[in-house]
Amino acid sequence: MASLIHPQLPLGFEPGELYTFDSFVAGSNSVAAGLAQQTAAGAGEKQLYFWGGRGLGKSHLLQASCNLAAKNQRTVCYLTRAEILNQPADIFEGLEQLELICLDDLESWLTDESRETALFDLINRVREGDSYLIMASENPPDEAFIKLPDLRSRLSWGPVFQLQNLTDREKLQALRYRAKQNGLELPENVAAYLIQRYPRDMFALFERLAVLDKASMAMQRKLTIPLVRSVFGEE
Repeated sequence: MASLIHPQLPLGFEPGELYTFDSFVAGSNSVAAGLAQQTAAGAGEKQLYFWGGRGLGKSHLLQASCNLAAKNQRTVCYLTRAEILNQPADIFEGLEQLELICLDDLESWLTDESRETALFDLINRVREGDSYLIMASENPPDEAFIKLPDLRSRLSWGPVFQLQNLTDREKLQALRYRAKQNGLELPENVAAYLIQRYPRDMFALFERLAVLDKASMAMQRKLTIPLVRSVFGEE
């Protein structure tokens, strides 16, 4: 008899328009994005592992995969540190019944042997069944934060990609696309100013864009470089 999915796990996933493959500016990560898209459609690799620093698009790829799978009526889950750390070590029991499993922030919740063993067992069950698994971490699978040697090898059972930084031109494209999604007009010179003057990882840039969006609405002003200076000061 198949095991039941852990009853307390928050498995609902509502498809959205923010994190999609269309809004993912891939740059030199186009192969990784292409494989994720295939896996999300149930026609690609059984297992994928993405790693790299903050703001490279790991979470975007995982959520885009879930979005695509859910829109195709496939059963999915997307789990991050917040959900996993609040659950006991057996939280992965039964997840292989879903068609796509996306696990984010591995380095933040693989903190003890019981969780490592739980993930090890899940990978084995996924390999034996019909489901697909995509994982993301700041660290490569052979990094020392994994104490269980067999788990390190299991994490490399599928393709492993280190995501790369976007060029400034690609960051500008990503910023303007996100602004457009939010109904905000972001002139190219303002986007270029943000990239040149402030922290340049995409997570931080998107956070600043969200602040500017609220400020622009509150002041009833268009986005300009003087407005950016007035909101953030001369950092």
